[in-house]
Amino acid sequence: MAKSKTKTAYVCDDCGAEHSKWQGQCGTCSAWNTLSRVNVTPVASAALGYAGVTAEVKKLGDIEAVEAQRIRSGFTELDRVLGGGFVPGSVVLIGGDPGAGKSTLLLQASTALAANQGVLYVTGEESLQQLALRAQRLQLPMDGLSVAAETRAEVIAKLVETQRPKIVILDSIQVMQMESVDSTPGSVTQVRETASFFTRLAKQQDIVIVLVGHITKEGSIAGPKVLEHMIDCFMMLDSPAGSRYRTLRGHKNRFGAVNELGIFAMTDLGMKEVANPSAIFLQRGDVDSPGSIATVTWEGTRPLLVELQALVDDAAGGHPKRVAVGLDQQRLAMHLAVLHRHCGIALSDQDVFANVVGGVRITETGADLALLLAVLGSFRDRVLPRELIVFGELGLTGELRPVANGQERLREAAKHGFKAAIVPFANRPKEPVGSMTVHGVKTLPAALEVLQSL
Repeated sequence: MAKSKTKTAYVCDDCGAEHSKWQGQCGTCSAWNTLSRVNVTPVASAALGYAGVTAEVKKLGDIEAVEAQRIRSGFTELDRVLGGGFVPGSVVLIGGDPGAGKSTLLLQASTALAANQGVLYVTGEESLQQLALRAQRLQLPMDGLSVAAETRAEVIAKLVETQRPKIVILDSIQVMQMESVDSTPGSVTQVRETASFFTRLAKQQDIVIVLVGHITKEGSIAGPKVLEHMIDCFMMLDSPAGSRYRTLRGHKNRFGAVNELGIFAMTDLGMKEVANPSAIFLQRGDVDSPGSIATVTWEGTRPLLVELQALVDDAAGGHPKRVAVGLDQQRLAMHLAVLHRHCGIALSDQDVFANVVGGVRITETGADLALLLAVLGSFRDRVLPRELIVFGELGLTGELRPVANGQERLREAAKHGFKAAIVPFANRPKEPVGSMTVHGVKTLPAALEVLQSL
């Protein structure tokens, strides 16, 4: 029998598009220098048709839309990011830096779930002895969890058929391989085909499959970008340098809100949930310093109080720096131009540094006003009131635009003892918020006038 001829293709590391010859730029996603040479052989028809389901056309109205019963993970913060728990038939991808705690979090959740659900934990990077030692060190119950050390996708599918678990955890997708794909584990082709294989398996068996994914130096999931499009939920576990806190953020979720945030603390006994994250990220020093201000940002479905710090200093060498950590650096430069144009305050000869305390990254525009007031406080060497909370979006014309969930933000600030607030005029509360004095302003100059009076 003639041996199948090996086909050579050039695959984009970013989007997974195949090209017949090498070229400097990917014709699909326009990325440069991302094509890698791989050997591709036709995948066997048995593997492609593994789902074993005949295509059937139905009217949308004839389909019974029943809300699936979610499976609680045992971690409230994890369930929050998932949208309420695991959904049967879904594929969840969790990524993060090495040592962030992905395997630890999933092992803790697996042992808790195994008390009531069938759970299969498949490790491809550790031996079963290493997994048992880690569970023992974390003082986890070890009797109910089924484990296996395997990297072959077809073998794992057989284990799923015989064990019939409700949840399968694969650690990690980069070491999984299919025998029908002539490529090394971790390559673009293997990652794409194995992810597609396990996605079909989850839909056919109506089970939850959780994939652990490594990340690249740029901070994105290693492998083709199409991997993120295949799965139903994508979460990233971040570990700020030098901090014991971990943030789990949802970047995609077909069954819940995106950009939801879960907060954990890494301890000797594994991951512990942080019940009141605002108290953690608002740990201000005993001595008040210029350039520090509190704001309340909206993460997913809840408010989060954080501290913004700014430092303004004379530029050395005539080239002023603009550095923002946890914020959009381009937005910082834009707001400094607004400050100059509409308030007459020029910082063109000053270095400006801004930071969000605690390693939190603010992705919304509600921190615009607080950022500028912190910068101004550092520039004028003025200590801003400790009991002041500030939020609002700043426009290029100097106007303050309202932000979503303004009432909930004010109530969260009042719960933590804040007595005064500067907010956009449209975010003024209709009813008093505790004993808090709320100043609604329409423009940036008006906000500076209110700040002068406090």
